[in-house]
Amino acid sequence: MASAVVVGGGPAGSMAARLLAERFDVTVLDSRATSGKPVQCTGLITEETVRMSGIRPDILNTIYGAKVHFPGGGTISVSSERPKGILVDRHDFDIRMADAARDAGAEYRYSDKYCGAGILPDKVSVSSSRGKIDADLLIGADGHTSSVLRDMGCAAPRFVRGIQVDIKHRMEDQETMELRVGSVAPGFFSWEIPFGEYTRVGLCTRWSAGPPSDHLGRLLRRIGLDGKEVTSKISGKIPVGGVERTFGDRIMLIGDAAGQVKPVSGGGLYPMLKAAPYLASAAFDAMDEGDYSSVKLSAYEKGWKKEIGRELKMGCAMVRMYRRMSDEDLDRACRAADTPKMLSILDEIDLDAPSEVARKMLRHPMLAFRFLPTALRAVI
Repeated sequence: MASAVVVGGGPAGSMAARLLAERFDVTVLDSRATSGKPVQCTGLITEETVRMSGIRPDILNTIYGAKVHFPGGGTISVSSERPKGILVDRHDFDIRMADAARDAGAEYRYSDKYCGAGILPDKVSVSSSRGKIDADLLIGADGHTSSVLRDMGCAAPRFVRGIQVDIKHRMEDQETMELRVGSVAPGFFSWEIPFGEYTRVGLCTRWSAGPPSDHLGRLLRRIGLDGKEVTSKISGKIPVGGVERTFGDRIMLIGDAAGQVKPVSGGGLYPMLKAAPYLASAAFDAMDEGDYSSVKLSAYEKGWKKEIGRELKMGCAMVRMYRRMSDEDLDRACRAADTPKMLSILDEIDLDAPSEVARKMLRHPMLAFRFLPTALRAVI
C-alpha cells in the first residue's frame, strides 16, 4: 500500500489525512501534544464551510448581520434572514477533524516534530524528532510558517498580524457582529463578535503597523471594554497573497502552508476545504501511475486554482485598494454606499466570496460612478 506523511494535525492536515486514508497508509506528525491548541482563529465560519468539513462542531452563536463602523463615525449595517456566519469552538472543531481522520484510518503521532525531508527517486525520507519515516508522498499542512514550504526552497508569504481576546461582556444584539475599518486596525479591520455572556474582540494589522497589542488596547478603550475581565487571549500571524507554488516532487502543500487564505477576511478553512479534494485526486492519480513527480502533482495546483483562484486573486486586489485608502477615503466610501440599492447588495454579501459585491457594483453604472472618485484616489 502506498504511504503518505502529513506534517501538521490541524484542520488542513486532518482533512488531507482523512481523504488520503482511503487509499494511502497515512501518518500525521504534529509537534503539539494534541490537536486544537493553541487556538489561533476567530472561529467565525459559514454554513458551507461546516458542511464541507463533514463534522458537526460545537456552535457558540449564529450571526445574521454586521454593523461596520467607519473612522468619521458613519456606520453601515447589513443583515439577512440566513446566517452570515457561525461562531464555532475552534478547539472542538480541530479535535473533531482529527477524530474523523483517525476514524478513516490515519495514525497521529503527537509531540513529534518534523525536522526535514530528503527526496529520493523512489521515496521521500522524512526526519522527525522520533526518527525517520519513508513514504511515497509528503503533505505540508504545517501552518503559516511552514517548514515543508521552506524545504521546497520557496519564499515565505507576506503576513498580517492579529490579536484577539474573549471578554466577559454581553453585547446587546446577539445576532450582529461589529466591524471597524481604518486606522483603528491599519491595513485590515477589527471585530466584536457576541456569544452569550462573552464578546470576542480582535483585530489584524499590516506588518508595518507595529505590534497589534498596542492597537487592541486603544480599541478596547474606544469601545469601553478596557478593564473588563479577559478570559482568553491569542495572537499570531496570517499568510496573505499566496505562495510561489504548492507542489513539488513527492510534495504537496495545503491550508496556510499553501497560502490558501481569503485575503479579505484572513479565513483559511473554506479555501482549504475547497482545495483538499484536488489534493486527494492528484495523489490517487500519482499512485495509480507510480509517478509522484512535480509534473504529475502539478494537477493539484491547477485544480484548486481553477476552483478558488479567481476569488483569491480578486480578494488580493480588493485588499491592495483598501490599504491605500485613508480614513477620509473610507468615510467617502461610507457615504457613497448609503443608498437603498447599495445596501441591498451588501445584504447579500457572502463571507466566502466577498468579491461578488464588487462585481455587482460594476454592473450598476450609477453605483460604480459614486465610488469612482474614492477608488481613483486609492489607486493613483
